[in-house]
Amino acid sequence: MTFFAYLRDHAFHFFFWLGSLVLLNLILWLEPSYTIHLATLLYLDGLLSIFFFIFMGLLYWHELPWYRAISERQQAQDDALNWPLNEANSNAQQQIQDYVDQLLRAHQQSLENEISAQQDQREFIDSWVHEIKVPLAATRLLIESVEEDLPDKKFTQFELELQKINFYVEQVLYYSRLNDFAKDYLIQEYPAKPIINDLIRDNMNYFFEKQIHVEVNGPDVELLTDEKWLRFILEQILSNSLRYTPKGGTITITTKHAQRGNWITIADTGIGIPPQDLPRVFDKGFTGSNGRQSNERATGLGLYLAQQMSRKLGHQLTIASTQGQGTTVTLFFPLLSYYNDENGDFVGKVES
Repeated sequence: MTFFAYLRDHAFHFFFWLGSLVLLNLILWLEPSYTIHLATLLYLDGLLSIFFFIFMGLLYWHELPWYRAISERQQAQDDALNWPLNEANSNAQQQIQDYVDQLLRAHQQSLENEISAQQDQREFIDSWVHEIKVPLAATRLLIESVEEDLPDKKFTQFELELQKINFYVEQVLYYSRLNDFAKDYLIQEYPAKPIINDLIRDNMNYFFEKQIHVEVNGPDVELLTDEKWLRFILEQILSNSLRYTPKGGTITITTKHAQRGNWITIADTGIGIPPQDLPRVFDKGFTGSNGRQSNERATGLGLYLAQQMSRKLGHQLTIASTQGQGTTVTLFFPLLSYYNDENGDFVGKVES
């Protein structure tokens, strides 16, 4: 707070002093038994004015540390929540300081309780996911044991529904671990083709059910990533492609090598994404018009999780789509040299 702003805040005191000064002047000037010259009266007014502003200046200087402390905490924003006040110089300021510090302690306690509750929730989800996998595995074994007694179509339907349950269970698990990503990752170079082939094999029943043709093109590039998290990212992308590609469609998975990194693109001939929905596909919980019209209820978490995990891994996930023609999702894996070259182009020339 500046000195002039401080004076504006004390305008009442100023006008009270000014009124008192005028009253004193009137009394001295109109007193019949005492004669005072105008110059003497003005001299007295000048001295009193100087004393008043000196007093206000000293008072401002005394309270300045308090105003600076408030200003610093305003600029600190969220950091101020862990920065109690201790610059009070008067009883009024001390009362304000005690109240603010009480609010900060209450906030800190509430925050600690919330963090503890979230931690308990994550631990419960982790435990639940691992517990639910046991009956799911048992169910799969039971289905396989009666495979010969079931028509092929029924058996495939059982397999698909069980696979959907596994997919959503994994989605819950990875969502709960998103904030603890740093505790569970291992960055290495992995060949792309084995990961892609495993992904296709795990979803083969979906390809058969919808008679979707899958193509894999490009070289077997090396990806600098975490294999487990990458598999989950690609699973979310492929799941969307399978969901929104009609029967007889095609999904093409292409790997490319670029000057500054490698690419994986997953392109489908599905229904595409409306232009108004495209900027929001990575928003948490956003299902879009396609998700609301689909027979399978979308969660709005798949692409959100894929985007968040890609960022944590240092990958760059982008999406392009034309409604009625299909969607292409691209995942870029920068090489280490990409981060060292600050003046280079974004990806360089793509090599097939």
